[in-house]
Amino acid sequence: MSDKAPLRALNLGECRASLEKRADGSMIVRNLAPIDSYPHNITSRLDHWAEVAPDRVWLAEREPGGAWRKATYRDAHAAVRRIAASLLTRNLSAERPVVILSGNSIDHALLGLAAMYAGIAYAPVSPAYSLISSDHSKLKYIFDLLTPGLIFAEDGKPFARALQNAAPADCEIVIGRNAPEGRATTPYASLLEGKDGALVDEANAKVGLDTIAKFLFTSGSTGMPKGVINTQLMLCSNMAMCSAHFAYLKTEPPVTLDWSPWNHTAGGNHDFNLVLYNGGTLYIDDGKPVPGAIEATVRNLRDVSPNWYFNVPKGYDALVPYLRADKALRENFFKDLKLFWYAAASMSQYTWDALDDMSIETTGERIPVLTGLGSTETAPFAMAANQTQIGAGNIGIPARGCDMKLVPREGKWEARFRGPHITPGYWRQPELTAKAFDEEGYYCIGDAMRFVDESDVNKGFYFDGRIAEDFKMSTGTWVAVGPLRASFIDHFAPFVQDVVIAGLNRDYLTAMVFPDIAACRKHLGKPDASFADIAASREIRLELERLLHDFAQKGTGSSNRIERIVVLDRGPDIDKSEMTDKGSINQRAVLTNREEIVELLYADDAPEHVLVARRK
Repeated sequence: MSDKAPLRALNLGECRASLEKRADGSMIVRNLAPIDSYPHNITSRLDHWAEVAPDRVWLAEREPGGAWRKATYRDAHAAVRRIAASLLTRNLSAERPVVILSGNSIDHALLGLAAMYAGIAYAPVSPAYSLISSDHSKLKYIFDLLTPGLIFAEDGKPFARALQNAAPADCEIVIGRNAPEGRATTPYASLLEGKDGALVDEANAKVGLDTIAKFLFTSGSTGMPKGVINTQLMLCSNMAMCSAHFAYLKTEPPVTLDWSPWNHTAGGNHDFNLVLYNGGTLYIDDGKPVPGAIEATVRNLRDVSPNWYFNVPKGYDALVPYLRADKALRENFFKDLKLFWYAAASMSQYTWDALDDMSIETTGERIPVLTGLGSTETAPFAMAANQTQIGAGNIGIPARGCDMKLVPREGKWEARFRGPHITPGYWRQPELTAKAFDEEGYYCIGDAMRFVDESDVNKGFYFDGRIAEDFKMSTGTWVAVGPLRASFIDHFAPFVQDVVIAGLNRDYLTAMVFPDIAACRKHLGKPDASFADIAASREIRLELERLLHDFAQKGTGSSNRIERIVVLDRGPDIDKSEMTDKGSINQRAVLTNREEIVELLYADDAPEHVLVARRK
């Protein structure tokens, strides 16, 4: 990161914390600033902006012809109330919620908010469970858990098989277009014919902080997805935390382009609600940070100049070449931008430096690159960094209103959180709820933290891995999988998408590598190369072998030196829980499902396709 240029002026909330050391060895970290006041339900912000800024665009999405379809706060407010009136005639509730199968769209947003406006819970479900899964087992499980009263899919054609295989026979199906055959359906447009009036006002007046707003499903990384209860208290208090941190958005309403799926807490709570809460404009990005879809994001960024931008590190990786190659795109992207926000993984130094260099070249200033930490159960905003905590991996300190307890465990600090933004538990799963909280009511997130500077808590914390992923080798040495995995991916960039570390009760570490398909195809000059082609490529193996030797030489001991790797010839299987619906890898599932590959990694005579590091 260059320090030769000034940071762009940015008003972020003050980050000051206290550290309390307790007799039992634990510590409590608190933000010293109080949490701001917040409304009794999140849809009151739609009421507010429909009155204060009725003609401001709230949502925009690409139409098939390429033009932007836009919804103002006034129009959206009227539509939400009409849909709410329709929903109130259907005997829907938290016990019979609305379920949305399709992805981000204006109609999705209107239906979801209408449900909340009427005090009806809704659940946006990952499209992957309908479109990628071969057996729809996770979708069936979710339907059994929720007992939905209404299921919505914007386009019925791609969801036809999932609806046929998994949807309860007595559940109303609402379709935006292309209604599937063989099942009675309701046109989405008919919901807009509801009669707004006193019934809607009466229902909305009953929506308070204890009302269940939605159910969000965790990725199912350890089995079937869990339905995380999201109350209005969680959503509203979390937005008070967010808005206090991103203080500049109070006077400069957010303008952003975002692809993050609304069935995840980052996209559906943090990003979506941050725009609504502060009266901003959200352009729904129909692109994604994958080959063949990033081009749509680039196209959209030619039209949109964000002042707040969120992406996962791979998204920034994918954008960098386009920004470098196109001056006009670069200038439009950087001109109003105040902040890069990233989450879900560590950002490589290569990408960080590229963003710094281009922002300096384009504006003469560095644009802050910041991150935080949270989960579906924390709504999600729990920790955040500000300008004093810039640096790869620094997740800052707890947000206002959030207490963090640090508990010593196997040489690490296990983090636990408490505050108004924490879920009350998992829907219809009391045994899982009980396991998620400790005796003081702190939510056990399962993450470890490390002080940036033990003498100054205000310098922030580093994420120190997932407690459940760490293991002991046969020597009794602990392996911190999270940091090792991050350093491996960074070192092997751009060829590695993800890596699974093996070594439980073994003498040394090995790894299974999921190649970065786009980067490997580009390197080989073969745009159609498959997983198997890449795994069999001598050219790719030579590159990875060279990187493996270098990585092993830098290892300081058995806990961070990887001796052997193998490139996997097939991608992760979502039906076997090897991959979550948001694309992250379940280490334990891959190790279990591919046990025969692990055995090959530890064979006395390594097969030819197993790459072996040179000894020091």
